[in-house]
Amino acid sequence: MTIDWPTTKLDVLNEEPLVVKNPKTWHHIHSYGGWGKFFKGLQQSKLLATRCTNPKCAEKRLWLPPRCECPDCWHDMQWAEAPQVGTIYTHSVVTYPGELFKLPPGTPLISVEIEGVCTKLMSWLKEGTPVFGMKVKAVFNTTRPTNTILDLAWVPA
Repeated sequence: MTIDWPTTKLDVLNEEPLVVKNPKTWHHIHSYGGWGKFFKGLQQSKLLATRCTNPKCAEKRLWLPPRCECPDCWHDMQWAEAPQVGTIYTHSVVTYPGELFKLPPGTPLISVEIEGVCTKLMSWLKEGTPVFGMKVKAVFNTTRPTNTILDLAWVPA
């Protein structure tokens, strides 16, 4: 038995495409688990981070995004409000995003350095053109929240 596979791009373009309909009649319930407080904070215009509770742990700065357990010693973390002003550490622009990218093409993606936070927070610049070292302040989508990290953006301070 032989199968005639298309051999050229023109052959492929002239064939009937394979179309598969995949109807969904169910919904998916997603839980943020221990990180739920972070997303509830975004709804209230708060930037919530975590700090290790172990007095022997060397890292006393905040973790943002928050952690449920300390990455260094595995102790519990406590919640604290982080500053809402930071500095652009680095930036890039996605000109041709993939299908699941939820922001418009050309949206500046930024890494924000925040005083007292031991990590850089990846986010997006809602207004302006990013510049290394530029001061930015957090803005929150509280009118129609998506309950995703996209509810947090930054604008020039």
